[in-house]
Amino acid sequence: MNAMWRLQVAFCTVSVLSLSSAGESKARSCSEVRQAYKAKGFSLLNVPLQEISGEHLRVCPQGYTCCTSEMEEKLNQQSKLEFENMVEESSRQMRTTFISRHKKFDEFFLELLDNSEKSLNSLFTRTYGKLYMQNSEVFQDLFTELKRYYTGGNVNLEEMLNDFWSRLLERMFQLLNSQYHFTDDYLECIGKIADVLKPFGDAPRRLKIQVTKAFIAARTFVQGLMVGREVANRVAKVNVAPACVRALTKMLYCPYCRGMAGLKPCHNYCHNVMRGCLANQADLDSEWNLFIDAMLLVANRLEGPDNIEAVIDPVDIKISEAIITMQENSMQVSAKVFQECGQPKPSGLSRSTRGIDMLNSRFRPYTPEQRPTSAAGTSLERLVNDIKERLEESKRVWSKLPNDICSKEKLTQPDEEQCWNSHTKGRYFPEVVKEGLTNQINNPEVDVDITRPDTLIRQQIMALRVMTNKLKNAYNGNDIYFQDSSDEGSSSGSGSGCTDSCTTELIFVGTEAPVIGTDRSDERAAAAAAGKSLSRGPSTPLVMSALTLLLWATQTQLR
Repeated sequence: MNAMWRLQVAFCTVSVLSLSSAGESKARSCSEVRQAYKAKGFSLLNVPLQEISGEHLRVCPQGYTCCTSEMEEKLNQQSKLEFENMVEESSRQMRTTFISRHKKFDEFFLELLDNSEKSLNSLFTRTYGKLYMQNSEVFQDLFTELKRYYTGGNVNLEEMLNDFWSRLLERMFQLLNSQYHFTDDYLECIGKIADVLKPFGDAPRRLKIQVTKAFIAARTFVQGLMVGREVANRVAKVNVAPACVRALTKMLYCPYCRGMAGLKPCHNYCHNVMRGCLANQADLDSEWNLFIDAMLLVANRLEGPDNIEAVIDPVDIKISEAIITMQENSMQVSAKVFQECGQPKPSGLSRSTRGIDMLNSRFRPYTPEQRPTSAAGTSLERLVNDIKERLEESKRVWSKLPNDICSKEKLTQPDEEQCWNSHTKGRYFPEVVKEGLTNQINNPEVDVDITRPDTLIRQQIMALRVMTNKLKNAYNGNDIYFQDSSDEGSSSGSGSGCTDSCTTELIFVGTEAPVIGTDRSDERAAAAAAGKSLSRGPSTPLVMSALTLLLWATQTQLR
C-alpha cells in the first residue's frame, strides 16, 4: 500500500513537471520575430511579445505563432512585392542589354548615314561647285528617303532608287544638251527608255542590290532589338496569381510566424514555388530562342560583303563614278534619246561649255585620313559581334529564372537539414517539377490552373513569332514595309520608329512572297486567340492590329 502511494505521488509529480514544461514551451518569446518584422519597415504595434494560438492564420501553420492576422496579411503583400522585384532584378541585365544595344546600333546607323551625306556633299561641292549646289536637292532627297525607310517609313527602296537615277538623268541630260528645250513630256520619254539607255552603266543596278540588302537587314535588325526590349520589359512585370502569393508567403515568411525568422527555405522547395509562379514565363522560352536564332542569322548578314558600312560609306564615290560614265557616253546617249523621243526644239541658247567642263571635272575622293569618322569611333564589326555575344547569353533566360532566383544564397539555405521545408526546419522531400505550364499539374506547392495560360504571355509569344518571320524574310532579302509613324503625327527618332517608352507596334502594310524556312502555320488561329485581350491598355490593340494585318497580308498572297 505504501509502495502504491509512493508510485502515485511520483506519477503526479512527473505530470505536474510535464505540464509546467509544456506551459513554458507554449510561451516562447517572439523577440527575434519582432526584430526581423521591424527591419522590414513594419510597426511593432499589436505584434505579440510571446507566441499566441494560431487558429486565425490562413496561410501559415496554425500552431502556436508569433503572427496576428494583420501581420500575415502584411507579409502576404511583402511576399508579392519581393517576388516582383526578384524577377525584375534577375532579368535586368538582359533587358538592359536590349535597351543599350538598340540605342547604340540606332545611333551608329544614323551617324553612318549622316557622315555619308556630308561626305557626298563635300566631295560634290569641291568637284562640281555651283552646278552641284543648284541640283543638290536630288541628292538630299535620296538620303532623306533612306533615313525615312530606316526609321520605319513606308518607303519602297527599289522605286525610290529608280526615282533618284531618273531625276539625276533628267538633270544631267539637260545640262549636257543646254542648247535644246525639253518639255515635261520629252523628259518623261527619257525616263521610259532609261533601262535601255543605261546612261550610268551598271552602277544603278549594283547599288540597288547592295542598298536593298543592307537596309532591309539593318532596319529589321534594329526592329528586332526593339521587339526584344519591349517583350522582355512586359514579361518582367510578372502577373502574380493569388495561389502564387500564398505559396510565396508560406515559403518566405511562415518561418517568422513559427518564431524562426532567420530560417531560409530549402533549395528544392524554392524551385517548386518559383516554377509554379513562373510557369507561363517558361513557356515563352521556345519562341524566344527561335527569335534569338533569327536575330543571330541577320547579324551574320550584317557582317557580310554587302554590310551597311561597306555600302553606305563609299556611296559618294559610286554615284560619282556613275556620273562620269554618263559624261563619257553623253554623245551616244543623246543620239539614242533623239532617235527614240524625237529631235527637241532649240532653246535659243548656246551649249554651255562651262557646265560641261564642270561635269567633266574628275572627282577627288577623300583619303582615309580625310574621310569623316563613322559611328562614334566604333566599327560595325565590333558592334555586331558585341550584340551577338549578348544575344547568345539571353537564350533560355525565361526558363532559367527559377534557377537564377533560387541559386542566390541570400534567398535559400544550401544545408538541406537546416532549412525551411514549408512547415518546419528539416529536409524537403518532394521532387522538383519540370518548368512550363503543363508540368505544374503535379506541383506540390503552387496550385496552378494549367487550362488558363496567361494572356499577356501569349501576346508576347505572338509578337516574337511575327518578328522571327520578319527576320527570316530579311535574311532572304525580302522586305516587309512598316507603317510610317509620321503618318500618325509622331516623329521617328530611332530605327524602330520608337522612343524608349513606345510599344511594340509592328504595323505591316505589305510583304514579299513567303520564303523557305519561314514558319506561317497556325497564324490565323494565333491572331484570333491574341485578339481576345484587347482590353489591356492602349498598346495592346496596336500590337494585335499589327499581327492581324500581317497575317491577313500573308494569307492574301498565298491565295
